Amino acid sequence: MTATPIDISEASSSRFARIREGELDLQLHYNDLGEGTETVVMLHGSGPGASGWANFSRNIEPLLAAGYRVLLMDCPGWSKSDPIVCAGSRSDLNASALKGLLDVLGLERVHVLGNSMGGHSAVAFALANPPRVGKLVLMGGGTGGASPFVPMPTEGIKLLQELYREPSIDNLKTMMNVFVYDSADLTEALFQTRLDNMLSRREHLDNFVQSLALNPKQFPDFSPRLGEIKAQTLIVWGRNDRFVPLDTGLRLLAGIPNSALHVFNNCGHWAQWEHAEAFNRLVLDFLSH
Repeated sequence: MTATPIDISEASSSRFARIREGELDLQLHYNDLGEGTETVVMLHGSGPGASGWANFSRNIEPLLAAGYRVLLMDCPGWSKSDPIVCAGSRSDLNASALKGLLDVLGLERVHVLGNSMGGHSAVAFALANPPRVGKLVLMGGGTGGASPFVPMPTEGIKLLQELYREPSIDNLKTMMNVFVYDSADLTEALFQTRLDNMLSRREHLDNFVQSLALNPKQFPDFSPRLGEIKAQTLIVWGRNDRFVPLDTGLRLLAGIPNSALHVFNNCGHWAQWEHAEAFNRLVLDFLSH
């Protein structure tokens, strides 16, 4: 018997929700796929032009095939969500937005998978809402703080900030070549799509630059509180990450009591894209056991 193909498209899964949570009152965009009894929320990184769909396009179908509902949240200030200037903790702001979205959707408990900024936001959400977290997957992010081994800000973060200030195809290519370990899969079409996404919402870029000026440390160091996280946690890192160094993953491993760390060799800051098949198997095994 041939399996029925799963219908997956950004357009058909696109949704909007009005979020009123704490000081937030804004329209949030998200993608909603599948009808499983367990839900996996995916939180994207902070790169210009990022979105839930762009970050996780290679990871959606295996989760749906395994019976999960998948939510891709576009954080405030990214993609089709409303613009915002953040003078405080971006991690906590995104965590509040996620709580507001789950309240609108009537979801009490979800698994949270966060990439880079999404990892910081997932930790903030877990600290603020312990009963609402099933399992955590943190890739290339989860806590701030300086690395004792790598100059800070890292090479990748400096290139990211330059791209926000000067959004050009050349600056994008320079950043993306550091973003991944092997740039061979980075096509001209991918570059152009990402640039188009950036330039379609120029206010997002300007607001990010303004936010950095108001508060250069958008992602606080949660290290002292990591022991409060009781959720089973999978930490995933690229050994060759030039944005957030591997020792950050080791700090998460040391701080979160019920955690495990998987390191991909020949991998930069985009493990779920660079090693998609192995990453998907790893996550599915983690969620189901």
